[in-house]
Amino acid sequence: MRLHSFFNSSASYRVRIAMNLKGIAHEYAPVNIRIGEHKAESYVQNINPSASVPAVVDGDFSLGQSLAIIDWLDGTHPEPKLIPNKPELRAHVLEFAHLISCDIHPLNNLRVLKYLQSELQVSDEQKSRWYRHWIDEGMRGVERLLDASSSASWCFNNAPTLADCCLIPQIANAERMGCNLDPYPRSMRIYTEAMRHPAFQAASPKQQPDYRN
Repeated sequence: MRLHSFFNSSASYRVRIAMNLKGIAHEYAPVNIRIGEHKAESYVQNINPSASVPAVVDGDFSLGQSLAIIDWLDGTHPEPKLIPNKPELRAHVLEFAHLISCDIHPLNNLRVLKYLQSELQVSDEQKSRWYRHWIDEGMRGVERLLDASSSASWCFNNAPTLADCCLIPQIANAERMGCNLDPYPRSMRIYTEAMRHPAFQAASPKQQPDYRN
């Protein structure tokens, strides 16, 4: 199996965590989205029609979009289960994952930030204000969902789930952008716990072969 990834992509980070938790051996194929390698004709036609990362290739099968990939991994490599079978718990995990991947992440990913500067001519300060606003708006919702959970160490269970695979990259991005995360103590406790876990440590951006400052 091959994972097409960019070290600083939070969506790629989610899949790296999931693969590590499941112990899935894979080849790492770097795709530098900063210079547009994800838009190359060969990549779009042969790997990922959505022109994004991550993407996985397993024989003749290829798939993009991090949540779809993790769902597929759960079906093909079911242990440990990252999307629970119990309907109520499954629903809460997906609610949490979608809050991050659908509400927060699209507003502060690289292509949006680049468009703000290149097309709308916003300043660095305005870009940072945009980023911090949407992080705060989304993370307040994340914190409320975690407050409603009975779990102590992880988001919704006594072991990592898809929710944790989504939370940790989002916090890492927010830290990198200088956001104040003190208002989200439950999230930060989970982040601290996760970064002691080998699967999360190995998935971090600094551990990837294409890492650069």
